[in-house]
Amino acid sequence: MKRLVRIAAVALPLMTLAAPSFAEVKTREKTQVKLEGMLGRALSWFGGKGAKEGVESRTAVKGNRKASLNENGGTIVDLTEEKVYELDAKKKTYTVTTFDEIRRKMREAEERAKKDMQKEAEKSEPAEKPQEQKPTKEYEVDFDVKDTGQRKQVAGYDARNTIVTITVREKGRKLEESGGMVMTSNMWLGPQIPELKELADFEMKYWKQLAGPQTASLSPEQAAAILASYPLVGKAMDRMAKEGSKLSGTPLESTTTFEAVLSDEQLAQAKTDQQKSSGGGGISGMLAKKMMGNKGGTQQRTKAMTTTRDVLSIGTTVSASDLEVPAGFKERKK
Repeated sequence: MKRLVRIAAVALPLMTLAAPSFAEVKTREKTQVKLEGMLGRALSWFGGKGAKEGVESRTAVKGNRKASLNENGGTIVDLTEEKVYELDAKKKTYTVTTFDEIRRKMREAEERAKKDMQKEAEKSEPAEKPQEQKPTKEYEVDFDVKDTGQRKQVAGYDARNTIVTITVREKGRKLEESGGMVMTSNMWLGPQIPELKELADFEMKYWKQLAGPQTASLSPEQAAAILASYPLVGKAMDRMAKEGSKLSGTPLESTTTFEAVLSDEQLAQAKTDQQKSSGGGGISGMLAKKMMGNKGGTQQRTKAMTTTRDVLSIGTTVSASDLEVPAGFKERKK
């Protein structure tokens, strides 16, 4: 379950340096998560219109309470009560979910995703037995930062363009030889913005209490399914969380992509067995199936997920109404 915490660190990158903590902050931003291929189709109903076009939301934090609201509704998180209020703007209703209930849903979603993956693996190679599988591989994680030299104004701040590339590959082998995962984060970094430190602090407290993610970008179901389907994503998250604080500045715009990479052996096998869409047995075979293009071609790399986040405005005044359930909303019992 601890691995689930890491995905939120990239889906909602708030890698600010140490700065004084403000008592309150209010932002307006746009976020989007696009899940690709089979996983995207399976989870598209979680995101609805927002998954296709992105969601513009208003976020306010003061003390132990945070509200993230958009035209469809939103959520209010209370760390003291350990409750999440989910608002439906169309029906003018809200439901209350405890942290314990969210933890349970996350466990169930992860187990469902693992079972689905196992079923696909068995279809790919029915005769394969657990004892015949190869020992667990050891992986190395490469971290690269490139400043492109480009600059522009973002949310009223001067920002510079930085690209972070994280590569997860088998120890002692090149990426194309072993296959693996590549995470690329294209960020526009502004100066240190103390106001955003308050948001980052709140999210960190939330993750620690919840032991998993619940952000404007990813639902618990999405995060659990992604990590079950692409285990190497967790390793990329871990490295980003470790190295991200070394970046100078505050991300005001960011686009992060995750690419699954076939090994040369898997790619060759997939090309010789297009009809069955298989690149070998077990999990390797499943990965190869995901790499098959819709037009019949086989690609060595394919996107698993893309997340974007744009900060539109930042303020330092939060009223009581910014953090409360709007007037006229009625609680809907589950």
